[in-house]
Amino acid sequence: MKTKRISTQSILALKEALANLYWKKEDLRKFVELTIENSTIVATIDWTLQKYESVSLLIDRMATRQEIFQDDLLKLFYEVGNFEDFSHLAYWDKDKGGQLTKRAKDAVQKLRVQTKGYFEILEEKSKSESIRKINEEKIKTSISFSDKLLNLKNLFLEIALHSNLQQRGFKFEKLLAELFHLFDLEAKGSFKIVGEQIDGSFTFDSQDYLLEAKWQKTPINAADLYAFGGKIEGKFKSTVGLFISLDGFSKESTKTGSSVVKSMILMDGADLMLVLDGRIGLNDMILIKRRHASDTGEIYYKVQ
Repeated sequence: MKTKRISTQSILALKEALANLYWKKEDLRKFVELTIENSTIVATIDWTLQKYESVSLLIDRMATRQEIFQDDLLKLFYEVGNFEDFSHLAYWDKDKGGQLTKRAKDAVQKLRVQTKGYFEILEEKSKSESIRKINEEKIKTSISFSDKLLNLKNLFLEIALHSNLQQRGFKFEKLLAELFHLFDLEAKGSFKIVGEQIDGSFTFDSQDYLLEAKWQKTPINAADLYAFGGKIEGKFKSTVGLFISLDGFSKESTKTGSSVVKSMILMDGADLMLVLDGRIGLNDMILIKRRHASDTGEIYYKVQ
């Protein structure tokens, strides 16, 4: 984004301020090189000339090519206009009654008056650039997330064609671990403790969950839920469970009034596909099911 061409009065004020900002030409040259982006132009100036001559040549060249150097001129306005520490002039000023410091401060103040509007433009540019970078990162993150979710969906469809049921189950567990990790649910893969196998665990909304996942030809029956409920009861009191069955759950298993199964929520294949299709977040899915279970006591709520 370019603003209108910088005024002649502002250019003259910048020359005066720069020429008085430092006593030593090498210090002034270094200041300019560190301030502007297109710093190679500094090397094209004869710095053996009088300070004001060198500065004038530099600023004139930049001003005549504002399509290239306008942002750099604005940066010089900003940095010089906000210059407040003139202590580096004290050594050279001790025999001059403070005139060097006074001249530098007066020149900087004049620049501030001449370029006040340009400071506002520069600040707006800086804000716009920050917003643009934030939006770019959001877009990159969103695209990356969508790509990863699509990859998991394609992997799921590949697993569905696997003829070896044991291998299919193992690959499915790994897929779920990746899916939970994608949604920042602190997923942990399958692990064993004495006497039982746990398919995984995760933390969501400051609550710990045990995970059970099955992919079989028939719906899950009540005995499977009771077994999982027993695993949950053996853990810390606030632990709950998530049971995922790709082929759903039998009616008798979900209608049971046993307290053993009241510490879990259930997901089926249709629920999982909603997540893999990007139609609902996994954390939102879990939250909806948990709230429904808390409100109604029903552990199997199909999110449509």
